[in-house]
Amino acid sequence: MENRTEIASLGEFRLIEHLTKNIEFQNASSILGVGDDAAVIDHFGKQTVVTTDLLLEGIHFDLMYTPLKHLGYKSVVVNLSDVYAMNAQPTQITLSIGISNRFSVEALNEFYEGVYVACEKYGVDLIGGDTSSSLKGFVISVTALGEVVPDQLVKRSTAQKGDLICVSGDLGAAFLGLTLMEREKKIYQENPNIQPDLENESYIVGRLLKPEARKDIIQFFADNNILPTSMMDVSDGISSEVLHLCQQSNLGCKLYEEKLPIADLTRQAAFKFGLDPTVCALNGGEDYELVFTLKQEDHDKIVLNEEISVIGYMTDVEEGQKIMTKGGNLHPLTAQGWNAFNQ
Repeated sequence: MENRTEIASLGEFRLIEHLTKNIEFQNASSILGVGDDAAVIDHFGKQTVVTTDLLLEGIHFDLMYTPLKHLGYKSVVVNLSDVYAMNAQPTQITLSIGISNRFSVEALNEFYEGVYVACEKYGVDLIGGDTSSSLKGFVISVTALGEVVPDQLVKRSTAQKGDLICVSGDLGAAFLGLTLMEREKKIYQENPNIQPDLENESYIVGRLLKPEARKDIIQFFADNNILPTSMMDVSDGISSEVLHLCQQSNLGCKLYEEKLPIADLTRQAAFKFGLDPTVCALNGGEDYELVFTLKQEDHDKIVLNEEISVIGYMTDVEEGQKIMTKGGNLHPLTAQGWNAFNQ
């Protein structure tokens, strides 16, 4: 049997020290980190963006099928995605956790291993946080800080009529990964002797358990002198996010069903579950892609990037928010959101 170190045997300060002892900073803006009363950062004349997320066991993640290392990784990535959505570069995070005594020090080591892998991959520094005991489940709070040159900041409210609506990567995979995991969990609960059958669905499962933030897209903008007119990340489903951009920019939109980027593996999984791939792409959440609007004259700059799809354009607010189906019918765009399928 593997060793189990009780958290109580370390106490709070020794636990934090244990979990954060090997931090080395990657950013010049990180002046002082874990180990003092507060961290100190200096972004040297750039604007600072701040975003925070709360992840609760049983609501945002299920430990029955989420490895702790993946959870640590994802906790960081979902916050960095919000920083990139402002066209900013993430530089620091703080991480606070609430844990019950069913977690051992070894389990937390695993969680933090995932945190550090993400920090290293995305070049961010863990500069602080807190640990507390929790009576119910695992609680994770991450705050991410980033920096941006003031005139490069991109908001949700600045799209213009005629702008192209674009999205990175492909959509709907994470939702189908969740559908598969929930189905396997139910089968397991009814019969614990049956081993989970993930049916070679590593793509959709990976998109759920180990998402990536689109650092590459932000780098592509910088390299090609592209400044989106508005942007946000896709965490609640593309239809919901496009409606946010429309609402904040006081515009309508026209999306095209046939232009939605859906991976073949996602499409196949949807058919297997008896779901419509388009509905999964529009309303599934947690893809962590970037949806953004661009001036039409920038179209030529993105044509060669296979990771970017143009899915529609912004219209006058009077024209409403619409989607054109493959059959040529125009429907109102509605945001069913992440929970639409859990009825």
